[in-house]
Amino acid sequence: NRADRQRAITIFASLEGKPLGQAQNELDEIAKRILPADYVPKYYGMAEVMRESFVFLLFALLLGIVMAYMILASQFESFIHPVTILLSMPLSFVGAFGALFITGKTLNIFSLIGLILLMGLVKKNAILLVDYTNVLRERGLSRREAILQAGPVRMRPILMTTFAMIFGMLPIAFAVGEGAETRAPMGIAVIGGLLTSLILTLVVVPAAYDIFDDWQEYFKKRRE
Repeated sequence: NRADRQRAITIFASLEGKPLGQAQNELDEIAKRILPADYVPKYYGMAEVMRESFVFLLFALLLGIVMAYMILASQFESFIHPVTILLSMPLSFVGAFGALFITGKTLNIFSLIGLILLMGLVKKNAILLVDYTNVLRERGLSRREAILQAGPVRMRPILMTTFAMIFGMLPIAFAVGEGAETRAPMGIAVIGGLLTSLILTLVVVPAAYDIFDDWQEYFKKRRE
């Protein structure tokens, strides 16, 4: 038998109660231990599909971040405020990975799709805060007063939209229906990310807004 114009020996195996990524890691360790130096292990089938899918999804994640920054920069006419808003994304990833760990789910294609979904969902909390803070500053309030007023005013719409999305993801997370257990990691990742984003965004984003605005004024004075 030949593969990629090389002589090949093919070994087929099935997984029972073990994630594909863990099985690949174990096979790599076995291959390092027993294969001669001129033998090269390669994966085909679902292992190859998983590797390609991970690469494409990570590329989509990075492209989404770049596009989100460009759109927010044009919307707020600032290079600093989009960074403040995008801080909500790593805060949501903390909850997503934590929820997957607590429930015993793995980082697979569906959970990666959930992370890409989070990237679009969690930014709205920070957008509501930053946008209303800018509106209050345009009305004549100082930066600190605008920050302190924007949080309580925007609390209700943030809670309403966040819990609406969480309840919408509950059937997926509970794996209701035939074959739904494969999609459960996506719902769990989204719910965990939304919860931590709800809590941390209301604390971190106003503080980051205050700090970044100080930096922006400092560099503006230096440039002048």
